[in-house]
Amino acid sequence: MSLDRIRLAKRRTIGTNQTTKVLMQANAHARVKQVFVAKDAERRVVNPIVALADEKGVPIEWVETMKQLGKACGIEVGAATAAVLEE
Repeated sequence: MSLDRIRLAKRRTIGTNQTTKVLMQANAHARVKQVFVAKDAERRVVNPIVALADEKGVPIEWVETMKQLGKACGIEVGAATAAVLEE
């Protein structure tokens, strides 16, 4: 697992609400390059995002913990999901 892509991304979203918003846009397959999902996040929270990413053909990278994902995104708290956007 490599978090370098989310860490170095110039454009990204962090959190379930923002990730859901970008995935629901009509051109999500072009705008969203990859979705990151924490394995320890509550399934009821992340399952809709995983399903939406699959539907839109966006690759998913599973991260061990919310804390690791949050740190890779440069925030002090954990993150259940994040996404790398087209620059």
